[in-house]
Amino acid sequence: VQLVQSGADTRNPGASVKVSCKTSGYSFISVYVHWVRQAPGQGLEWMGRIDPEDGGVAYGENFQGRVTFTADTSTSTAYVEFTSLRSEDTAVYYCTTLTTWGQGTLVTVSS
Repeated sequence: VQLVQSGADTRNPGASVKVSCKTSGYSFISVYVHWVRQAPGQGLEWMGRIDPEDGGVAYGENFQGRVTFTADTSTSTAYVEFTSLRSEDTAVYYCTTLTTWGQGTLVTVSS
């Protein structure tokens, strides 16, 4: 099982960013994909999850309205899109099935 994420990205405040998580080695539609982030010096924060089988989503309270999860079953890839970025969104973003983790994607929000 592998989860391979897109590379590091830098954005200006107010911009959007989309991070990908390409999965392999298991049935993509059989397991939720969760998104978790870790800001510098902080603990892990659960952002939410998507059910790739039907696109059903659940968002953490701090992310409602700013984050969108999608899943492409043709490529077994999950995505998170973040809008209206703020400096405090600077973090490493992870996708995970809870048993396997992606390598993390550093998103830096800076003017």
